[in-house]
This record gives sequence, structure tokens and C-alpha cells, in this order.
Amino acid sequence: MGRIKSALEIAMERTENVKGDKTSIGLFDAKQRGKRLANQYLAGEISAIEKEFKKAASKEEQRALKEGCFEVLVTQITLPSFPEDLKRLEAVGNGLSAVVENQRFSRLYQQFMGAVSQYLQEAARYDEAIKQQYAPKLRQKEDELARRFGRQIKLDPFQDPEFVAFYNQNINALKANYEAFIEEMQQQARELFE
Repeated sequence: MGRIKSALEIAMERTENVKGDKTSIGLFDAKQRGKRLANQYLAGEISAIEKEFKKAASKEEQRALKEGCFEVLVTQITLPSFPEDLKRLEAVGNGLSAVVENQRFSRLYQQFMGAVSQYLQEAARYDEAIKQQYAPKLRQKEDELARRFGRQIKLDPFQDPEFVAFYNQNINALKANYEAFIEEMQQQARELFE
């Protein structure tokens, strides 16, 4: 009767002729370093990532570093939630410009920054308009609670589930208008990078 082999023994037999490719391992490591480099850049630990690219030993390693950076940075192209996010988006654009190295990308990103600034202004107007539109209903609920409890009660609109649903519906409609723009910017960045 034959000997039963363990899963490890079977795997070792099947892979005994497989040899590691040092070049692909080195490029994989460079890509991972590029991702870490992009995260350090976004965290403000590195002021210019171009210098790090120049330290690469070969063109292939430099390309792998840039690919890693690009993968991280392109995912950071998002709609801002607050005006403070514009600084982060500007840093993302500067980092991507160093990676993409195409003047067309820089112009596209400037247009993108204008559009997201416009989005923030529109979002602020939507926020105010939604609150004004819902204010009579909120006052009615406050009056109802005042009659019920015998004292004036001030409600925060975001504590009212009906307002939150109404608010999210309207803000999400605005966001949907800009999401396509975000996706297109990411796609154009990918095309210019390749």
C-alpha cells in the first residue's frame, strides 16, 4: 500500500521547479514603497515626491514607484465635505501632477478644483434652502411638543428622522450630479498616466 502524502509534501512536489523572479519581486516592492510614499506625502511627511522618484535605481523601479503612488493618489479624488478638504485635494493634484507628468492633466485638475469649489458653494446653498424649506414643519413639531410638555422645546433638525431623510435625499441628488465628474476625472488621470 502506498504512503499518504501531506498537503505540504504535495505542494512542495508541484512547486519544486518554480523559481522566484527577482526583477518582479523588486518591482512589487517598489510599487509597495510607492504606495507608502503617497501616504506619507498625503500625511505631510514629505514635501515633494519627485525627489523620491529620482532615487530609484532603474527606470522600471521608478515606474513601479509611480504606479504605487498613482494607485493611492487617484483614489483620493473625491467630493469634498468641508472647505478644509480643498487643501487635501490640492495636495492630491500636486502629487498626481508629479506622477502623471502631463501638462494636460494639470489643466484638467485645475478645472476639477474649480468644479469642487463650486460644489461646496452649491452644497452650502442646498443646506440652507433645505433647512428653510423644512423650518415650518420643524416649528410645528416644536409647538406640538410645547403643548404636550408645557414648555418651549427647541429641536435640532438633524434629530428629526423625517428631516434627515429629506435632507439626505436632496443632498444625495446634488452629489449624484458631481459623482460622474469625479469618476471622469479619475478615468482621465488613468488614461494620461498610462
